[in-house]
Amino acid sequence: MPYFLLVMATLFWSGNFVISRGMHASIPPMGLSFWRWVVAMIVLSLFTLPQLRRDKEIFFKNSRYMIIQGLLGVTGFNSLIYLAMQTTTAINGVLLTSMTPIFIVVISWVGFRETLTFRQIAGVFVSFAGVLLIIAKGKLATLLNVDWNQGDMYVLLAGIMWASYSTNLRNMPKDLHPFSYMGGIVVIGLIGILPFYCLEISQGKMVALTSGNIASILYVGIFASVMAFLFWNRAVRTVGANKAGPFVHLMPVFSTILAIIFLGEKFALFHAQGMLFIFGGILMTTLRVQIKDV
Repeated sequence: MPYFLLVMATLFWSGNFVISRGMHASIPPMGLSFWRWVVAMIVLSLFTLPQLRRDKEIFFKNSRYMIIQGLLGVTGFNSLIYLAMQTTTAINGVLLTSMTPIFIVVISWVGFRETLTFRQIAGVFVSFAGVLLIIAKGKLATLLNVDWNQGDMYVLLAGIMWASYSTNLRNMPKDLHPFSYMGGIVVIGLIGILPFYCLEISQGKMVALTSGNIASILYVGIFASVMAFLFWNRAVRTVGANKAGPFVHLMPVFSTILAIIFLGEKFALFHAQGMLFIFGGILMTTLRVQIKDV
């Protein structure tokens, strides 16, 4: 079950990337980030308000932890991704986001002294090799000719923030209900986004009330926010950040499939090769193999 939740979370986030790239000209980044989480807060309030009242003492007792998680996972990561999609390319964005599992491994080792096996480390890099194959379309020259810009730095920083958020999930209070946790970090994250959203509005950048914009915000608010976060949080707490991290590499796979379905792009040999590497790396990281002496 936790691995199924990880797959679904990355699927929903893949749709988020496709939408943020496709709608960057009509929805300003802070506007998309702000209204995404407003929608998420409204949906969550149907479940979280009674639970938050019951857990308020636990919440305030762990307020420092909640503030850190809200700023990392809600304010920082998502806002930086949307900001990056204004200037960077799809190739750059997916490539740098796929560095997140490597950041998770490093932070788990340095910050939490988590023991890493050779198989886990190898699995991360094998799946990352699959990402490179898809992005490079099977040609190394594609990677060598990538132009980097300011948006790429935003994606890189976002990946570090998400890795920090994910590894820090191990410290989530065990007696705090998942709905209380999600509701709390969303409110904190929205407070963090608000000043940047107000600054964006002062510059004349508004979200137009078109059917396309509303549909996009509803998708990222419900699926890429509420459902994906609940799935990811539950799974990471069960299997650990190191095992969950390589599932981020599924995002280029799902993005490719979505592009084939909705944009009419063709499936190529390098797609299949890259997917084999990605799934192979995930299996190396997640499966337990016991070797007995003969």
